[in-house]
Amino acid sequence: MRSFFYIRNPNKRMIISELYKVFIKHPFISTDSRSIKKGYLFWALKGENFNGNNFIKKAIEKGASFVITDDNNYKSNNKCIYVDDSLLALQQLAKYHRIKLGLPIIAITGTNGKTTTKELIHIVLKKKYKVKATKGNYNNHIGVPLTLLSFNNETEIGIVEMGANHQNEIEFLCNIAIPDYGIITNIGKAHLEGFGTFEVLIKTKAELYEAINKKNAKLFINNDNELLKKLIKDQEVITYGTSENDFCFGKIISAEPFLKFSIGANLTLIKTNLIGKYNFENLLAAACVGKYFKINNEKIKQAIEEYVPNNNRSQIIKKGNLNIILDAYNANPTSMGMAIDNFINIKSQKKVLILGDMFELGDKSDIEHLKILETLTSLEKNNNNIQIFIAGLIFNKLNTNKNIHSYKTTEELIKSISQIQFHDTWFLIKGSRGMKLENVVENIYFS
Repeated sequence: MRSFFYIRNPNKRMIISELYKVFIKHPFISTDSRSIKKGYLFWALKGENFNGNNFIKKAIEKGASFVITDDNNYKSNNKCIYVDDSLLALQQLAKYHRIKLGLPIIAITGTNGKTTTKELIHIVLKKKYKVKATKGNYNNHIGVPLTLLSFNNETEIGIVEMGANHQNEIEFLCNIAIPDYGIITNIGKAHLEGFGTFEVLIKTKAELYEAINKKNAKLFINNDNELLKKLIKDQEVITYGTSENDFCFGKIISAEPFLKFSIGANLTLIKTNLIGKYNFENLLAAACVGKYFKINNEKIKQAIEEYVPNNNRSQIIKKGNLNIILDAYNANPTSMGMAIDNFINIKSQKKVLILGDMFELGDKSDIEHLKILETLTSLEKNNNNIQIFIAGLIFNKLNTNKNIHSYKTTEELIKSISQIQFHDTWFLIKGSRGMKLENVVENIYFS
């Protein structure tokens, strides 16, 4: 931590420990001037499409105690703390704070299910501890520092979600968070545009295991996942899976459509508000972490049964006599395939699939979209009770099946589907965030 910072008087240099004293007095940080309240610190960050320095005046007017900025124009402003690099200062401060607190931190990454797993672990651990976790999906080079800086002396366990779209990113985030425990939910095909190849993606996710290994810390691992098991080196693991030899084991009871499963030798039955067998590993991870931290099965059961998904992640929305599965927060080939498989197994006389393009797949994009289209074509031929709608430039370009309704944009799809009235129908809406497929819901009508 060799970077130096300037505060109020540009001739006075201050090291990170002195900046930390400012943070301790004003422990609420925002990078968005719209959310500033009296006493907050406004951290002026800049990127390709934004510049927080443009909102310094507004933040001060709203009551910010200080503004942290690397803009030379604010060196002499008494309300501004001038630093060499605002983002670097944020990251260094977060690491310094994490070391000062010394609390146990659980890091979670993976291609699919990391946010759901994070939320589930959070609610389970809250049954016994004062826990704080990443809000939403604040899981990048800005979100992880902000998450760490939200922890305080009352926090007993911290949960940090880590995302990545290029190599070495997980290693970088681990260097800031210094986790004591790690979980990789799974590794599938996503963000290939940034990683280049699936092999590089695997290596990047495994950076969490490397960080845990260096610290001689512990891993929670799905013992049914052969790929993850191959990445383990000589390190301590706490296993979850379907074998009675696992530290935490469970069995799926049913998924029609809500998942029911049991855990432990006493077969504690848990009825969830999550759909799909693919959520079993996320639920079992939370149960495993809970058991490790001495939370009994009844408390784990209570926590999980209270959890209701939101934010467009596997939400069940009832609209008259219609049931809509809204899973439009994100999509990649792995999650898309699992969602379709689960949807087909739901018992219903009428079904509608609404899918949108999958983004950030690089030169594999056409291939992966064609694989999904092959699956859809097979479904259309073998299921008279299913209608299929797809939207997006990629799907629309590649689709050759006239029985699959295809549109270039979500707006075009909405215009078409809003002319139809449905009755006693199940829907699956799935696509990448940029497709904004959640807007379809309000334009689905029932008779």
